[in-house]
Amino acid sequence: MKKLIYGLSAGFIALTAVTTATFAQESESDKLQYFRANDKRGINVFETPKETNSTFDKVKVFVGGDFALQFQSINHSNSLNNLVDLGSNVNLPTANLNINTQLADGVRLHLRTYLSSKHHNEAWVKGGHMQIDKLDFIKPGFLEGLMSVTTLTFGLDEFNYGDAHFRRSDNARVIFNPFIGNYIMDAFSTEAFGEVTVQKNGFIGVIGLTNGKLNQSVVVNDNSDNKVSFYGKLGFDKQFNEDVRFRLTGSWYLNNGTTTGTWLYGGDRAGSRYYKIMEELNAERVNDFEGRFNPRFRQMSAIQFNPFLKVKGFEFFGIYEIVSNSEEQGNGQFTQLAGEALYRFGGMEQFYFGARLNSVNGNMSEGAIDTKITRTNIGGGWFMTNNVLIKLEYVNQQYKEGFAADSKYNGGEFKGVNLEAAISF
Repeated sequence: MKKLIYGLSAGFIALTAVTTATFAQESESDKLQYFRANDKRGINVFETPKETNSTFDKVKVFVGGDFALQFQSINHSNSLNNLVDLGSNVNLPTANLNINTQLADGVRLHLRTYLSSKHHNEAWVKGGHMQIDKLDFIKPGFLEGLMSVTTLTFGLDEFNYGDAHFRRSDNARVIFNPFIGNYIMDAFSTEAFGEVTVQKNGFIGVIGLTNGKLNQSVVVNDNSDNKVSFYGKLGFDKQFNEDVRFRLTGSWYLNNGTTTGTWLYGGDRAGSRYYKIMEELNAERVNDFEGRFNPRFRQMSAIQFNPFLKVKGFEFFGIYEIVSNSEEQGNGQFTQLAGEALYRFGGMEQFYFGARLNSVNGNMSEGAIDTKITRTNIGGGWFMTNNVLIKLEYVNQQYKEGFAADSKYNGGEFKGVNLEAAISF
């Protein structure tokens, strides 16, 4: 308990020290068009809005960043009793560099670089994309009626499958995630993609394709079929009055390749948020993605339904997701369920508390033993400013069924407390 109290105090002191920094530039969200603010104002924003108050006068470049630091106090165990001992300490901080450029009226560019992450010590580009909301660069007013409801997005970056990726932590950008870990089956990948989004009167439609590959290469061999992945989304999002908002979307992802499309739940190169959990003593290879589950299906099809409801301070977000592979690949299937209930309060809803329940259940092939993993998160947070968040959570994840007697996950469990301090601007 003394270690925990000391760690929480150290984390808060570190956060306070960092918040003394000042940023000498105008807010990018006040100047960029059709943009999701990279701070508290971006919470519960999904697709970028089709309204903007900004006008274009010249090319402008905005530099932003994300910083996150955790104090972790987690224990783990399994039936083999062969896991490393975990103590209570501060994790290596993570950082993002964000560059957003308004290139023309209704045309902007986004680029994110991971300066420090769990999985990579070196800095490297996560991805980037161009977003087009107007075609005035072709001719003033060109297809103005169509583009008033349409957004075109191209690049090598995360693509818009499901709604959960809008609430996840993206390395150091953790300000949109009310908890510390992402979901067990974390639908997120960075691939070469193009998509069209239409938003009108609350109705949402997305259609897009990717090349199905996280790692890009022009080399073709016997195992390269280079088949594209198709995805889409249909939904409805309506603010009925000042206090009530409801959103419901359904998304799908389809790939018939045997060497492409396998990254949907394994495309995050940054690593999971919980450090050193389920790591074996004298392990030859450390898995930086523990805590998540990736079926690695080939010839994959996936669907995800996401209800969202906000009534005054109460907020609910859910996931019902099914992923399966083809008959040729074994007819495996997994189902993910998640429910997240929050209550936000304070004059600016700067405080919140809540809980998330998450489970994954299924099998790798038809007739195989079912696998089941569950996780519970309970916690809360405080937005000290729009850009500064501190949050505390309790997590308990159990590997309940389907793991062989000699697997490190047999009887596996990790549980404990995390404190996370974050800055995004």
